[in-house]
Amino acid sequence: MEEPGAGGANGAPGKGKAQPPAKGRELFRSQRKESEGSVDCPNLEFEYGDSEIYAAELSELYSYTEEPEFATNKKCFEEDFQTQAKDKQWSELDVAQQKAYVMRLLDGLEVVNREKRLKVARAILYLAQGVFGECDTEADVLRWSRHNNFLLYQMGTFTAFLELLNMEMANSQTSGSALRKPAISLADSTELRVLLSVMYLMVEAMRVEMETDPPTWKAARDTFRTELSFPLHGEEPFALLLFTMVTKFCSGHAPHFPMKKVLLLLWKVLVFTLGGFDALQAMKVTKRQELGLPPLPEDSIQIMRSMRAASPPAYAIELVEQQQQKRGHRSRRPLMKQDSLDIYNERDPFKNDEVLVDEEEPDDIDNGIEGELDLLERDTVIQTVSAPRPPVERVSFPKGLPWAPKVRQKDIEHFLEASRNKFIGFTLGRDTDTLVGLPRPIHESVKTLKQHKYVSISEVQIRNEEELEKCPMSLGEEDVQETPCEILYRVMLYNLPQYMIALLKILLAAAPTSKAKTDSINILADVLPEEMPITVLQSMKLGIDVNRHKEIIVKSISALLLLLLKHFKLNHIYQFEYVSQHLVFANCIPLILKFFNQNIMSYITAKNSISVLDYPSCTVHELPELNAESLEVGDNNQFCWRNLFSCINLLRILNKLTKWKHSRTMMLVVFKSAPILKRALKVKQAMMQLYVLKLLKIQTKYLGRQWRKSNMKTMSAIYQKVRHRMNDDWAYGNDIDARPWDFQAEECTLRANIEAFNSRRYDKSQDSEFAPVDNCLQSVLGQPLDLPEDFHYSYELWLEREVFSQPIRWEELLRYP
Repeated sequence: MEEPGAGGANGAPGKGKAQPPAKGRELFRSQRKESEGSVDCPNLEFEYGDSEIYAAELSELYSYTEEPEFATNKKCFEEDFQTQAKDKQWSELDVAQQKAYVMRLLDGLEVVNREKRLKVARAILYLAQGVFGECDTEADVLRWSRHNNFLLYQMGTFTAFLELLNMEMANSQTSGSALRKPAISLADSTELRVLLSVMYLMVEAMRVEMETDPPTWKAARDTFRTELSFPLHGEEPFALLLFTMVTKFCSGHAPHFPMKKVLLLLWKVLVFTLGGFDALQAMKVTKRQELGLPPLPEDSIQIMRSMRAASPPAYAIELVEQQQQKRGHRSRRPLMKQDSLDIYNERDPFKNDEVLVDEEEPDDIDNGIEGELDLLERDTVIQTVSAPRPPVERVSFPKGLPWAPKVRQKDIEHFLEASRNKFIGFTLGRDTDTLVGLPRPIHESVKTLKQHKYVSISEVQIRNEEELEKCPMSLGEEDVQETPCEILYRVMLYNLPQYMIALLKILLAAAPTSKAKTDSINILADVLPEEMPITVLQSMKLGIDVNRHKEIIVKSISALLLLLLKHFKLNHIYQFEYVSQHLVFANCIPLILKFFNQNIMSYITAKNSISVLDYPSCTVHELPELNAESLEVGDNNQFCWRNLFSCINLLRILNKLTKWKHSRTMMLVVFKSAPILKRALKVKQAMMQLYVLKLLKIQTKYLGRQWRKSNMKTMSAIYQKVRHRMNDDWAYGNDIDARPWDFQAEECTLRANIEAFNSRRYDKSQDSEFAPVDNCLQSVLGQPLDLPEDFHYSYELWLEREVFSQPIRWEELLRYP
């Protein structure tokens, strides 16, 4: 039975009534209350990249609860430094003296006493933080931090800290005491936080390239990247060690691990070793050249940077208000031309008739998403329906569409199959050259399709894989290039499902729509102080710190998942598909939808930061007395960079998981993602809108005519911004690939192909079908064979019964080749 005020496809709510029903009134009242305090979202000046500015990325490493430890690090350094260089400062030493002192500190890391080791590690951390006690400005702190980190690397500090990290991970005493404690705090992870902080500062300082870097630094950067990418002596890559820490934390064996620092370090190591988004684009261009494919039609990064945001479509609350104002004196309008439905035109003929299709049955949306999160956690979704008024200004677009259209080989084959069936009554399979018997317009159509034909790297890899499966003997061993991405996939392969599930569990715990539950993992171990706050101000500060902590975790997980997917897809399509399938099986799709099922504008404009406590500002400026005003000083940003970055990353992951996968597209439809995604269009940022529109486009054919009729502005925005596939009936539902009975078979076939690929390339067992066989009679008969002691007594009898008396059936050779 349909809920009152839900508004189905068969009738608009409120028709012939004075006001919406009771449940609808409550929803509208909450929407109105929310919209009264909000303003129209302006265009967000946001530039997407691998990461934020250098100083901001460093500041996110520390929680505000850790702020007193800056003074502790300084004290540990100064106590030791004054015994070696009296009445001198670090900045006054020459490089040789600095190296000698660092070498002495590294010797101090080898002492047995744990407390002494920690003091030395803190002194090294102070150096990595930029000897802020001797600096006057933030720029000086950052400059000395980079100098010191390159110096520390050259002296072998990273290797020494890697050994200490392995020792701390294996420390059962620390893990045991953390497991016995009812509440874990910062104090339980002190050693780990110091080690991870030094390693993060070194990776981030050496990863970021600047024009002023001397040649020695550039050489050190390349060497460091090689060390992290290609481990020596059969050791595992550093990224795998961090993945192991993540799974150990999620399994409950090490609840004291500082997960935020681990995830930030893992993300930066992947960016450093595999390459960021610009490097990916360059690698893609190179790989297409190697495969003999034509160059890319455009640079997608540049096009997205030049795109402008569109005005968001109208929302249900406004439409109901308009209906109530205009009811009684509104005559029914005739249908208007398509140009009247354009996105830049505020007057939409369907605006007044729009029913609550997007907002229907919110309870069902939540229940559908919740039902699929059993593997991770079952949680209550707080649905916040937001309704700011759309801007009234017209949005001007450049002439022409931003993207060149693409056509797949499959699309040309489908087009010719349909044309041949219609005009000549039979088909010619995959032949796309023979056009005999087809009318002239079909010839022109095929010519246009071939002009825009696009062959992806993935299609070539799939074709090569099929040939290797068919002819394993004649084609021989595949020549696999040892890239950092290939090495990482090989070492991750057998535990990859556990890594994906662990990352999604942490993402679920950090999502703003999740509530803390007793059975959920505790991701706040490295932010909660030993003594809980006693004043309102301390509680406010801790509340901001906890929210910021969760936002940084979401940012790092979303970025590293996207980076893994993109690199694996470029390296080999089946590596990408393997990771994708395990993300889908671990309910990544409903999890991301659950994340977006909130007031996304509030999330993107959240001010969960205290600028006076951010590093490096807090190390060089006198800290003011904290009060309600000083908590908000200096934060005049229009939006929160990390939250917008996270949202775009999650949308891109969702796109990667669902693109060309009809079964996964149907998951979007089943979980009623359309209203959730449409609310995200309120964020006026072109890149975010593009990925939302892509997700809406792939499911439009399944949403029904009523939805399309009610969302003409959204349809027009899709036409304006998303790339066109020439014979893709995305708006009408005539796609011959969209048959629901093929969905399960599609996933099973994909899984079989992935398993065949992994088995062929990575299972090198000697008992396989194609293992080498010894054909020499003498060596085979000469091999030692263990026989029972009494065998020689019955040997002649066995020979007579099993060999001489048995007839030789030569025809069996023909029957069983």
